[in-house]
Amino acid sequence: MKILYFASVREAIGLEGETVEPPEGVDTPRKLAEWLRSRSEAHGRAFEDLSAVRAAVDMKVRFLDEPLGEAESVAFFPPMTGGAR
Repeated sequence: MKILYFASVREAIGLEGETVEPPEGVDTPRKLAEWLRSRSEAHGRAFEDLSAVRAAVDMKVRFLDEPLGEAESVAFFPPMTGGAR
């Protein structure tokens, strides 16, 4: 599975992305982020507060507790704000 990191998540981890094989039972973006925390101190910092992390599964924004299914990619990023005035 390809994992992509954006904005502050990318800055904390120091990687644009990586390819991983999560263990069985890692079936939601939340569980994936919790598993990724164990990969390094940087991952731990990036995923310390999951209320500040959003996910897109195969380029579609999803809630952290939605199933991954047969996802090929998961992107993690901070909440988005802004827009035109």
